Amino acid sequence: MFTMTIDNFRLVIITGMSGAGKSQVIRAMEDLGYFCVDNLPPMLIPKFAELCAQSGGKVSKIALVVDIRGGEFFDTLAQVLEGMEKQGHLYEILFLEASDATIIRRYKETRRRHPMAPHGRISEGINRERDRLEQIRGRATHIIDTSGLSTAELKGKITLLFAEERELERMTVTVVSFGFKYGMPLDADMVMDVRFLPNPFYVESLRRKSGQEAVVGEYIWKWPVTQQFMEKLAGLIDFLVPHYVKEGKSQLIIAIGCTGGLHRSVFIAEKMFEYLKAKGFKVNVEHRDIKHNVIE
Repeated sequence: MFTMTIDNFRLVIITGMSGAGKSQVIRAMEDLGYFCVDNLPPMLIPKFAELCAQSGGKVSKIALVVDIRGGEFFDTLAQVLEGMEKQGHLYEILFLEASDATIIRRYKETRRRHPMAPHGRISEGINRERDRLEQIRGRATHIIDTSGLSTAELKGKITLLFAEERELERMTVTVVSFGFKYGMPLDADMVMDVRFLPNPFYVESLRRKSGQEAVVGEYIWKWPVTQQFMEKLAGLIDFLVPHYVKEGKSQLIIAIGCTGGLHRSVFIAEKMFEYLKAKGFKVNVEHRDIKHNVIE
């Protein structure tokens, strides 16, 4: 992986063994805000970088995958790196590799052909590729062996190497209120059912108001069961969120559901938003079904 910095412009080239996890790395880079391109010929890197650097700051972080799929074009990578060194550009190389056994297992699981042995044994392709990559590997300032790494662990390593300082601090948490009658949010990581809480629907003066209104919130909050639930939910969040951050998760979606998504779920979602915000998390709140103005 090659990194060039020019006036806050960063270019990253991802390279290494086939089957070592370059696809997972490029997805991790996308999560970090990098503009990603796969299988770009090395000779085009300087021109592409120049175009992006002249974008007026719109594209300041780029990740390009360059590997042996480029055929003869790949062999010009070393020459390109030398040219950039002569121009005074700083860079790093992060080389992704894995054991022969791991690469063979991954190729058998995906039933794909190795690019260096399309009609032969995978082991033969691995040996050819290691020989061909030896020069680039020798330039590496970082080498990651992905043999024993999970996807989350690999993402964590990439985050530590290439995320900006503020991106390392907190992931984004989105709290979504919804009504079960409209279905659960498909992208939710956690779902809390609050239909057991006292329902403002049965109070005539509150029936047509939402959980965002103070009078509705006062009604829901006055019941001991609500306060006990919030205390336990806060404890659960305090336990889980640091583990999600450690896993390298970039976004956590917490869904709070009641019958119609108008009263109880809205109020609890707002309370959870306030709690997480006070903790210093980057948090958003959305009320998916309040727009329906549905009466529970």
